[in-house]
Amino acid sequence: MEDLNNQDRVFESAAQLFALLATPMRLKIISAVCEKEKNVSELLALIDTTQPNMSQHLATLHRRGVLSRRREGAQIYYKLRSERVATLCRAVCTQVAIEMDTEEEIDNADRLTLIDQS
Repeated sequence: MEDLNNQDRVFESAAQLFALLATPMRLKIISAVCEKEKNVSELLALIDTTQPNMSQHLATLHRRGVLSRRREGAQIYYKLRSERVATLCRAVCTQVAIEMDTEEEIDNADRLTLIDQS
């Protein structure tokens, strides 16, 4: 019974992480700060969104521990707190891109991408 509770906690934690990352804007932010920290202006130059929307997503990612931030004068710089999050996002996004670009048939059971059933 103890193993089931531990397994349940693992699945719950993973589901919470996937829910946090389930927004394209947040994946774009994580991708943008993978290599080095960036301030809000730099992020807005890379990602097409409004400043309030960007700030909301940055605050959520910071509050949940994905990003750290530091102030330098009037600027706030954001960077990833964990390379593991970047690794997870990179792995999933790379696999999805491969599936979208490939001409080979991939069995539906092996796909990560959703197939339009219409």
